[in-house]
Amino acid sequence: MSIRATITTQFEQVAVEQERTLASLADDLKLIDCGLDSLSFAIIVARLEDALGVDPFSSDQAVDFPVTFGDFVRLYERFAK
Repeated sequence: MSIRATITTQFEQVAVEQERTLASLADDLKLIDCGLDSLSFAIIVARLEDALGVDPFSSDQAVDFPVTFGDFVRLYERFAK
């Protein structure tokens, strides 16, 4: 499964589990408008660390916080290499 597909799956699963309405996940979708809250994002990041073996947010490299879904995917693609 690709990194993008793994991330998309996690967003969808967490939205269902947290009973949130998830917006359509397009690259230009602002994360603040996707329908998830901070707890949902914390769950996603923890699960992605398990699934992909990386957590860009705990890296010693400087990381700009992603604004859009596309930014979020690219961040993980960059660190998963």
